[in-house]
Amino acid sequence: MQLKDFHFDLPDELIARYPTEQRTASRLLRLDGETGDIQHSHFYQLTDFVEPNDLLVFNNTRVLPARLFGKKSSGGQVEILIERVESEHDALAHVRANRSPKPGARLVLEEGTEVEVISKDGAMYQLKLLSSDWHSVMQAVGHMPLPPYIDREDELSDKERYQTVYSKVEGAVAAPTAGLHFDDELLAKLSEKGVDSAFVTLHVGAGTFSPVRVDNILEHKMHSEWYELSQEVVDKVNETRAKGGRVIAVGTTSVRCLESAAINGELEAGSGETDIFIYPGYVFRAVDALITNFHLPESTLMMLVSAFASKKHIMQAYGEAVSEQYRFFSYGDSMFITRPFSGAHPEALNQ
Repeated sequence: MQLKDFHFDLPDELIARYPTEQRTASRLLRLDGETGDIQHSHFYQLTDFVEPNDLLVFNNTRVLPARLFGKKSSGGQVEILIERVESEHDALAHVRANRSPKPGARLVLEEGTEVEVISKDGAMYQLKLLSSDWHSVMQAVGHMPLPPYIDREDELSDKERYQTVYSKVEGAVAAPTAGLHFDDELLAKLSEKGVDSAFVTLHVGAGTFSPVRVDNILEHKMHSEWYELSQEVVDKVNETRAKGGRVIAVGTTSVRCLESAAINGELEAGSGETDIFIYPGYVFRAVDALITNFHLPESTLMMLVSAFASKKHIMQAYGEAVSEQYRFFSYGDSMFITRPFSGAHPEALNQ
């Protein structure tokens, strides 16, 4: 499979720089992965597309205010994007500066805290705070790490709007954006209908925005992210299947978590690192339907959704979404995708 197979043309004006005023006011494109049929609606109508005994699986990760600004000892400007906090004083991060700082260099953050560069491995820096702790520093002077295609400075409203209403476990540097469309009222309506909920954790890293740099996608190396799935979630999934309900993943991060936990054939509780790469031909073991946003051309997320339905139907749906002026990416509109031919041979699903 070639990278160009997952390309589509997107007018710049369809990139959502701001969210809708109300979370549930975003549009919802329903795609039947078996037939390719499309239905247009709004997210607040999600209750029309789910059934009692279905299970919604949410990613409860919480976005850190992980973008920090400061200066090198030479006076040059520095931008730091924390990728992962390893301890109170240690973190992995991306560092942007006119000249890459070398091990031993000192960086001074906006409020005066000093950071030492310990080492560099590829694009990632090992940083150590010389006073305070990363949590306190990020809460004091950190900025929300909006994706690179939202080409504006973060604003005060982003601190709330770039989080899901159910976010709980701090650790992500990008939001699980399919969940941004839910509010407390919609969650209550879904529960009243008999739809159950479960929560997993996958800390989304900045690598989710890294472009695929190879023509043959099988040569691509995925970034790694930390996930956790409890026995309670495993039990809920099994109970849902026993009742004839569907496991509906809210977002590609929930898909990655569930499918990583089912990599040996059956869903197993646990935690750890995952670099699972899902592309057409993949056999899904844990997920029956998917709520997701519209993704970047030629991205690994385009490949994931093309595996979930079919590349043909996904590309047709994206073409219609462009024609119908849907809003794209993190603050954009959403899709509800059903699985085609559950249990069918994967080659039949991804032509």
